[in-house]
Order: sequence, then structure tokens, then C-alpha cells
Amino acid sequence: MAQPLYQRIVNDYREAIESGRLRPGELLPSEPELIARYHASKSTVGKAIAALKAEGLVFSQRGRGVFARRRPSIRRIASERYRADMEPQDTPQTSFTAEQGIAWQDYRLDRTYEWIEADERLGELFGVAVGTRVLERRFVFHSKGEPTQMSRPCLLASDVEGTPVADPDREPWPGGTIAQLRSIGIVVDDVQESVSARMPTPEETATLSIGSGVPVFAITRRMLAQGRVVEVADPIVIPADRAILDYQIKLGCPGPNP
Repeated sequence: MAQPLYQRIVNDYREAIESGRLRPGELLPSEPELIARYHASKSTVGKAIAALKAEGLVFSQRGRGVFARRRPSIRRIASERYRADMEPQDTPQTSFTAEQGIAWQDYRLDRTYEWIEADERLGELFGVAVGTRVLERRFVFHSKGEPTQMSRPCLLASDVEGTPVADPDREPWPGGTIAQLRSIGIVVDDVQESVSARMPTPEETATLSIGSGVPVFAITRRMLAQGRVVEVADPIVIPADRAILDYQIKLGCPGPNP
């Protein structure tokens, strides 16, 4: 079956962007130029541009045209990434900076702190009553100046109120939440995560510069100390075109059959 003309246009410009022949920020040919080049109708060209936008490959600016979008670096997220937060901090780092492979000076954390009362979802995740006082933190993680992740990590007021952990001016904190809690005598010994995929909210799209049609990983994390939930991050949001989730499952060798 012959390939639809709009798909040929999409394939040509996808290859040009991914190969680097069309550089980030470079202007694509105008609609009339594409119509003439491919002997296509206006609707065919429009469909091709819409498909490229949906893949996050291009973006448009009113009155200026359509531009190639910078391809994001791919971040590998391993199941054992929090070990970076447990290690001695000879050089400041967190699991985020370790994954990104960036130096501490290339890391920025935008944050807002607010004391709230746990709703039903937070209460269920923490295992506490609705209305329990909670420190809600909202973070935007930047790697070399680019926003790449959002999260909403919450802590129980009974654990952190009146401690340096509740001071937003102490952020970013080497070793992240695990080191923060350890500094007040709470040792995290278990991390549980649930990962889902969904489309981003308008706020997430704007904050993380997510391309049209690109979904996000939405991760719900619980940190535990001796079986007690001491932190809930709900959600952690990462654009799905910027991450690969790597999980290792070690299986013991089965014994001999009786």
C-alpha cells in the first residue's frame, strides 16, 4: 500500500530533526513552500505539521512559522537510584543529579512550601487521618538551566515542623529527602513507587515545555522508616520523551527438585 503523502512529509522532517540536519530552533519551510515541494494540498501539509507537533518534534509561533524543537536528552531512571542519596556526600549530589550526570552547580531547584491538611488521598498514602497537618513541598528540578521534572513531596508536620527540614532556604539539600530525614533521626529503609502514564496538565506542559501529544510518567512515591510512611511524593512528573525507566529484578537460583 502506498504511503500517505502527509506521512512522507512527517518522515522526512522527523529524520531531518533527529539526524541534526535541521537544527533546534531552525525554521521549517513555509506552508506554501511545502505545498509546492511535495505537490500537496494545504490540508495534507497541515496534517503533517500537526503530526510533527504531536510527536514533540516542532513548535509554532504565531506570525513566525514552525520551528524544529530541541530533542531532549534521555535520562535513565534505575530502580536503585536512591542509593546515591545514601552515600557519603564528599561531593554534593542527589539521585537527580546522579541520573542527569551533572555537577552540583548545574542543578537548580525551584520550590514552594505550604502547611496543609491531608485530604483523603494523602491520608490514605501516609496511613494517617484526614486533616493531619502536612508540609506540602512543590519542586521544579532544573538541569543546566532546563526544567526537566516536577514533584510534590509531602512530609508529616509531626516529623519536621520546627526543624531545618521545613526551611525552604536550605534547598537544595545534598542527598535529598533521605538525607534530610536522616539529619533528624529518621532513617529511610524502604522506597515504594507506582508508575503510570497520562497526558500532562496545562501547568505541567507550560512548566516543563512539553511538546504537544507527549505524555508524562506520573510516579507516586512513598518513603518508609521501619514500616512507617514518612514521605509521600504524589506525583513526580517526568516527560515520557525524556526518560527510560530501568528496573532490575534479581531472582535467586531455584534449589534442586526433590
